[in-house]
Amino acid sequence: MIPIVRGLGEIAIQYDALFCDVWGVLHNGRTPYLQAADALYRFQAERGPVILLTNAPRPIADVERMFRRLGVPLDCYGAILSSGALAQDDIAQRIRAARRTVRVFHLGPDRDGGILAGLDVEQTDVSKADIVLCTGLFDDETETAENYTSCFEEMKSRELTMLCANPDLIVQRGDRLIWCAGALAEAYEKLGGTVVYYGKPHQPIYDSALRLASRLAAREIRRPLAIGDGADTDVKGANAAGIDALFIAQGVHAAHLGKLTAEGLGQLFVVPEARPKAAMPTLVW
Repeated sequence: MIPIVRGLGEIAIQYDALFCDVWGVLHNGRTPYLQAADALYRFQAERGPVILLTNAPRPIADVERMFRRLGVPLDCYGAILSSGALAQDDIAQRIRAARRTVRVFHLGPDRDGGILAGLDVEQTDVSKADIVLCTGLFDDETETAENYTSCFEEMKSRELTMLCANPDLIVQRGDRLIWCAGALAEAYEKLGGTVVYYGKPHQPIYDSALRLASRLAAREIRRPLAIGDGADTDVKGANAAGIDALFIAQGVHAAHLGKLTAEGLGQLFVVPEARPKAAMPTLVW
């Protein structure tokens, strides 16, 4: 049985660092969760560094710009690692390897274009692209992956690799669930396309988080705790990395779970590779 705890303070003494999700834990895209920020403040003061791990398909500066707009405090954490920043680094490496301008088809909204800022790329359409950068749907309010079938077929015919800068399938925006880049990547893979993923649940972001947390703490981090609302990203990724996970129920699984109960948790986490050590409705101390 997965224990339901009243606050992070009940288990914090077991851990020396936090790897905390953003969407669904610190905000919902519209509203900041200030009690969650208070919990991060307390952990930093009493236990160790807090690293935010987000599958936001944006550079870190753009993530913090959103924090300022929403009212999420910028000092409740020590650093941020975003899937968008990891994708940006990979594209830069591809440019160096190619020794020329790389032609990129950006599949996603213009607001995510910061990933390509400052890079030697030419944005183009599928017919001329060397690679595809996927940050989401062009219109995530009305579209689904089915709207992109013909686009994916053309990409597959040219054997284009998709760089998925957000592995999430869905994300909470206010009281709605919105399709993300991960849903498009999954659909492209089903057609036989090649996809490179950045962020959770994939190992590199956890390796980077451990290095960064150890540097901030000036000591080796031995027992971090991952916090998140996604069973297939936050919990599964942490488990694969050998890291305990605290599940937050108010996010993407809230409608499915309803009131947080041991029975509901048992139904959601039926496989051992995605099983949190504890759960709570919202992140509080």
